[in-house]
Amino acid sequence: MNFDYNSTRPKLILAEYGRNVQNMVDYICSLPTKEERNKHAQIVIDMMGVLNPHLRDVSDFKHKLWDHLQIISDFKLDIDSPYPIATAKSVKHEVEHLGYPQHSIKFKHYGFTVEKMIDKALKVTDEPKREQMVIGIANFMKMAYVTWNKDSVSDELIIQDLKELSGYQLTLPEGTVLTKLDFKTPPPGNRIKGPTTSNSGGNNNSNSNNNSSSGYQSKGGGGSGKPRMSNNNNNMKRNNFGSNSNNNNNNNRNRKPQNNYNNKRG
Repeated sequence: MNFDYNSTRPKLILAEYGRNVQNMVDYICSLPTKEERNKHAQIVIDMMGVLNPHLRDVSDFKHKLWDHLQIISDFKLDIDSPYPIATAKSVKHEVEHLGYPQHSIKFKHYGFTVEKMIDKALKVTDEPKREQMVIGIANFMKMAYVTWNKDSVSDELIIQDLKELSGYQLTLPEGTVLTKLDFKTPPPGNRIKGPTTSNSGGNNNSNSNNNSSSGYQSKGGGGSGKPRMSNNNNNMKRNNFGSNSNNNNNNNRNRKPQNNYNNKRG
């Protein structure tokens, strides 16, 4: 008994139309006359439109169906199409290879953008404008350095690296102070106000002690809530219970047996 599995069948060219459409297109290709092929092709086109109704929202969906019919037949179907017959060259486009950018970056923690900025600064002939660009590049280099290394960096190191990257053509005057960067403390506008530590701690402790000693349990930070027994009251109850039990035991020991006394009198 022979079984027909999908793994042994030919691969579907357009899987969204299914195996039956693929078999019908293969059958149309085997028909001898062109009239029969045209007749059966129109029936298959109508069926393909029913199987994929979402194509009706696409502009020129009929043209797309006829192109799909040619694709399913592997461009071997000889029929009279109402549209230009699709070919392998018009449908299958060769993908151009996209080369990955390869840059030999001298200092990778500064990035390739810094080198491009330095190249543009070298082309500037106006000295005041060029000096401003160099200072901006140095500040950017300092920011990039601190981004990768959270430790502080000296301005002399940034200026020296700038000289090396520019081939000792871009220099800054001595005593130049770059922008100070501080990533540890947030700016004043973004600081989060924490609880004050002056006298609020003592007041809070006193309030908490008063709340614990009172017979009411605070709810949601307010003064109203369900009554509860404090720890002091619970301890007092326990001590009273113990004292009462001890007193009862002592009374029982000191009490004389009544039965023997009555027997003696009798």
